[in-house]
Amino acid sequence: MLDLQRLRALHAVSVHGTVGAAAAALGYTSSAVSQQIAKLERETRTVLLEREGRGVRLTDTAYHLVATAQELLAIVERAETELEERRGVPSGRLTIAAFASAARGLMPPVLADLALRHPALDTRLTEIDPHLSVDLVAKGAVDLVVAHDWDIAPLPAPAGVEQAVIGDDLCDLLVPLGHPFAERGAVRREELGGERWICQPPGRVCHEWLVRTLRTAGHEPDIVHQADENPTLVALVAAGLGIALIPRLGRGPLPDGVVEVPLDPMPVRHVYALWRAGAARRPAIAETVRTLRAHWPAVSAHRPHAPQSSGPSQSTQ
Repeated sequence: MLDLQRLRALHAVSVHGTVGAAAAALGYTSSAVSQQIAKLERETRTVLLEREGRGVRLTDTAYHLVATAQELLAIVERAETELEERRGVPSGRLTIAAFASAARGLMPPVLADLALRHPALDTRLTEIDPHLSVDLVAKGAVDLVVAHDWDIAPLPAPAGVEQAVIGDDLCDLLVPLGHPFAERGAVRREELGGERWICQPPGRVCHEWLVRTLRTAGHEPDIVHQADENPTLVALVAAGLGIALIPRLGRGPLPDGVVEVPLDPMPVRHVYALWRAGAARRPAIAETVRTLRAHWPAVSAHRPHAPQSSGPSQSTQ
């Protein structure tokens, strides 16, 4: 008899790529995950993980087991959804993945609100970039994702994943005090050529948006400094080292020496909640989406996007 928790551990390694990342996602230690897989290897009398450099590689047998594990986990999810639906209240564990500025600017009050009103609901948050987190929810590694896209780069929802809009996050041009743009009421995109830019590294959605937008306006961006976190980008602007385009969500108060200037037209990124279609009836999903939308006006610093539905039951893919 194969143990479901051991199959879950193997499935997590296949999704996250390493034992350490799988352990972090499951809330275990790396040694605990390794022990679960070692026991599964003894039960199946086969090798499931092989060393590859500093990481591991799944064997062919392991991939067959992962496919079976995904089917079993989907069955368990349906059973848990039905039980929770019968109770009629959010309960059980709900794993959430959110991008950095949402994890900082949106999720703390949302999680606190859920914990206060639904003590039987055990929420677990992980900060993950959108282009990774959407795949994780599709594979069943997390229950709910808070992700974003940009007006020129829509976010596709994989098959079997539903989504609902939480709100629209506006993006401002930040310049040092004394910069020629600092006294302007608005700046057009065509005027951005020749500037020194501070931006996130390549591979991030914000970086790709900046490069594509400036090239569309006829400018090749001169990106002189790169950093992952928005507070670091703001600090570099405050030091007079360049200008940056930074969304409002989770940005916090601007320090002295940094001026916010509207860009014309103003960049917008859409913030979404995504979940697997099989879990759409789960009260925990519906209540979390409702709570995300309820808190959006207080954290977004502007009028929110008019929601198209009231929750998962009416969402669009």
